[in-house]
Amino acid sequence: MMQGGMLRPYSSEIGMLSRIADALVIWLTLLATIGFFGVDAGSIYSYAGFLAIASYLFMAETQSVYSSWRLLSIRAMSLKVLAVWGGVVILTIGIAFLTKTSADFSRRVMISWFLLVPVFLVLERLIAQFIMRGMRKRGMNTRTVAIAGAGEHALRVAQGIFDSAWMGLHFVGVYDDRRELRLPLVSGRNLEIRGNLQDLLQNAREGKIDYVYITLPMKAEGRIIEIVNTLADTTASVYLVPDFFVFDLMQSRWMNVGGIPMVSIFESPFFGVDGWLKRIEDLVLGTLILSIIAIPMLLIAIGVKLSSPGPVLFKQRRYGLNGRIVEVWKFRSMKVMEDGQKVVQAQKNDPRVTPFGAFIRRTSLDELPQFINVLQGRMSIVGPRPHAVSHNEQYRRLIHGYMMRHKVKPGITGWAQINGWRGETDTVEKMAARIECDLQYIQSWSLWLDIKIILLTIFRGFSGKHVY
Repeated sequence: MMQGGMLRPYSSEIGMLSRIADALVIWLTLLATIGFFGVDAGSIYSYAGFLAIASYLFMAETQSVYSSWRLLSIRAMSLKVLAVWGGVVILTIGIAFLTKTSADFSRRVMISWFLLVPVFLVLERLIAQFIMRGMRKRGMNTRTVAIAGAGEHALRVAQGIFDSAWMGLHFVGVYDDRRELRLPLVSGRNLEIRGNLQDLLQNAREGKIDYVYITLPMKAEGRIIEIVNTLADTTASVYLVPDFFVFDLMQSRWMNVGGIPMVSIFESPFFGVDGWLKRIEDLVLGTLILSIIAIPMLLIAIGVKLSSPGPVLFKQRRYGLNGRIVEVWKFRSMKVMEDGQKVVQAQKNDPRVTPFGAFIRRTSLDELPQFINVLQGRMSIVGPRPHAVSHNEQYRRLIHGYMMRHKVKPGITGWAQINGWRGETDTVEKMAARIECDLQYIQSWSLWLDIKIILLTIFRGFSGKHVY
């Protein structure tokens, strides 16, 4: 019988093969698409192919696409791949637009290529997962897992292991100094205490345990340090499962400052490359959308001017990134220009709203000038909707975590809007529901999520029963 963990020494080679396979999928799909449509494969397609491969591999590294698949579900892995390829598509279209070479490409070829590549990339991973699972069922490429410390967190970790048999993790048991402790059933299985922590260390030294999850409470700092230091003399991979559940974590991440590891509790998802990707997305999509809506905006501006006296644009102070005040533009929809210490939200049959203003508010057409704000860098296409400064000052005292929504730029549309939280928020509960959606977006951000929100906005984000 083959030994468990047969593929362990070849993890770097497997990662390299995965990168090569992805590059081949992108390149061969392009060639196949060109051949299918009978298009002359000029050098411009080669440039597009090399650009796509280089940008995909770069973005994939930033999103940890080639890290161990063992701890990722197929769905999570597929979403990562789709998000990265979505970024490649946006970048490719943007460069073609800026270099005025888009007309040199066959639209049938490019659209087919853009749609087929993610299908084959995911299919490639499904086949690899199928092969790996078959090997794990035969006892190959498995890992043994033990938990140090019996408690609520140990139960959660064990439950996750039992629910994810596809990861190829073989659960050894729980180790705790309290031998008399009785543990409940998890997934119909009895969690057996296999020994004390000294037994765990001995088994790890003998190579019987691959992964150790330490679930001791953080107050047991001394014991945790002792276990970690001792396990450093083994080949086991050690994971600390801290009892951070007492905190309201938002987009937490590990970082290193001067060699000292620390975990952030409140943080923006747009660090480094992610921030550049978000900005590129805004610039490319913002430019494309503005070129499409330029004439409709001109017609709306004329309608606003004819409907009532006053300026075409309403410029209101809103909180932007990091709580800094920015000026947000809208087509004027009211007879008044309120931007003081007290701003009353529009209500049903509000006398301040002009007839034409009511129409553009219901259809969100009054928001179109904000695409100019996107190009200025004040806003993003997708993000938490900006609130009037007076509303911010009111709700930040009433809703826990309200100001965390300003860890990112405000957006024209967002997760809250496509989930129905658009328009008047006449109760604290309604505003709290909107803020909860905003924070969920910040926690889960990806290029794929932005694209999803933009597409859903087209179908459900331009109107709402509470929009007046």
